[in-house]
Amino acid sequence: MKQKRENVRNVAIIAHVDHGKTTLVDELLKQSGVFREGQDVAERVMDSNDIERERGITILSKNTAVMYNDIKINIVDTPGHADFGGEVERVLKMVNGVILVVDAFEGPMPQTKFVLRKALELKLPVIVCINKIDRPEARPDEVVDEVLELFLELDADDAQLDCPFVYASAKTGIASMDSDGSGASMEPLFDTIVNYIPAPEGDPQAGTQVLISTIDYNEYVGRIGIGKVDNGTIHVNQEVVICNHHDPDKQMKVKVSKLYEFNGLNKAEVKEAGIGSIVAISGIADIRIGDTLCSPEAIAPIPFQKISEPTIAMHFMVNDSPLAGLEGKYVTSRHIRDRLFRELNTDVSLRVEETDTTECFKVSGRGELHLSVLIENMRREGYEFAVSKAEVLYHTDENGKRTEPMELAYIDVPNEFAGAVIEKLGQRKGELRNMGSISGGAYTRLEFSIPARGLIGYRGEFLTDTKGNGILNTVFDGYAPYKGDIQYRKLGSLIAFEAGESITYGLFNAQERGTLFIGPGEKVYAGMVVGQTGRSEDIEVNVCKKKQLTNTRSSSADEALRLVPPRILSMEQCLDFIDTDELLEVTPSTLRIRKKILDPTLRKRAAMRK
Repeated sequence: MKQKRENVRNVAIIAHVDHGKTTLVDELLKQSGVFREGQDVAERVMDSNDIERERGITILSKNTAVMYNDIKINIVDTPGHADFGGEVERVLKMVNGVILVVDAFEGPMPQTKFVLRKALELKLPVIVCINKIDRPEARPDEVVDEVLELFLELDADDAQLDCPFVYASAKTGIASMDSDGSGASMEPLFDTIVNYIPAPEGDPQAGTQVLISTIDYNEYVGRIGIGKVDNGTIHVNQEVVICNHHDPDKQMKVKVSKLYEFNGLNKAEVKEAGIGSIVAISGIADIRIGDTLCSPEAIAPIPFQKISEPTIAMHFMVNDSPLAGLEGKYVTSRHIRDRLFRELNTDVSLRVEETDTTECFKVSGRGELHLSVLIENMRREGYEFAVSKAEVLYHTDENGKRTEPMELAYIDVPNEFAGAVIEKLGQRKGELRNMGSISGGAYTRLEFSIPARGLIGYRGEFLTDTKGNGILNTVFDGYAPYKGDIQYRKLGSLIAFEAGESITYGLFNAQERGTLFIGPGEKVYAGMVVGQTGRSEDIEVNVCKKKQLTNTRSSSADEALRLVPPRILSMEQCLDFIDTDELLEVTPSTLRIRKKILDPTLRKRAAMRK
């Protein structure tokens, strides 16, 4: 007999990147009394990872819970970036409704469409929260119309179309049912959650059923499965069976050693949990996302959608440059292998494959940002390795034709830069689908269908072309027939001619040939890329060259040589810059670009064979 559990609500907060989800969760936590008076609370408290805090993006979905009028509201904060869409797909199985956060100025964006489609497919009720209504250029009434148009476009049913709209400013901590923003606290949003999101229901007398939607990992207790109790109850020391909807052969008896529920930002240990509770379970070594924990008497796995396939791959390999092993703590193939396979414990969108050689691993993910976050994390942990240029993963259709992943790119640029963007994306096999005017005619919105490989290395160029004023958003758009070859980079590299330390005199002569990436006093080796030329072919330069001293002095001999400041590349810029015959050497303290073949003679032979 199914029953509703009225004292619990489970809700996920979904939105496009940077529309204010995490700030909204901050305010819900503060106003529900999670923090004691006077407690020092960091901004975006849910973004616990260093990289999340630095970049201002959410990478991993997080669970929290607040109490409001004796009702426990379990909240899941999800990522807004397309590369971490796999996180969003999973957690929606844990909740009974969603809050869709939309910026009052930007309106619905590509990722808004992606996450909303997932929620509507699961028939989840939606509360629309128009956030940032305190922005000077906010246009809440127009954005409401745009959101309703998006609902119609995604074939929402009548009940979903009749959703409540709440207007909020997460930064100032107010919510209101009117667009004038006259609220005093977040109470209207809390009330809407309690009244509109249905209470979880299930049969408390039935056998245990818990679907694992997220995996956490802890060095001390190992894997921690997080999921919702759909039926029955679960308690400590209970014997359960792990089964999986997609893997009928998987059936293992295991024991629940510890059970936690979420309370504010912490996990509170409990002895038992009933229907509707979101729980964390530790002590089960082989627990995976999509597994169901069932009573041995009633084994019934819950259906779970397959996680979207990766679209992009890189090769991670042991660093074999002349400067290898000087800066990293973990440098061997065994270290790199263990770390990559450990990442699979928590990231289901990632795939790691061994290659013909033990020194190299093929790592596939959902996008450049997805893989660059993994590289940055490994680097901070003391790993030293090299990575190749990102390449897309091709498929073959039923007719044997090659297909490739496509992206929908939505671009907002000031009108004067629209021509340059259209020209560049045209060269990268982009197809202009739509073009319109926004922000009172000052900006142009472009919509392109473009191969995923056409966007590799484009973001840095895009920011340069638009002088930092452009906004580029992409979302995966399935596979389509191969569009033909793309030339990634039109300019060649400046390559160091010999090993040593860069000298001002050598750099002064080299800077006439292009833009330098290094300054004086840096270690270099033959085959290392030290800059970019203005020509299409690579040029070798001697940056270690010293000025020969003579016993005669001219009037200008002692004048200081003036160097142009080098262009220091970030991790993303390095990954964008490297070509197919180059590698990025990653160490805890340095990023170096190098040629795959360091020896100039062998490099020329390899180029001729092509």
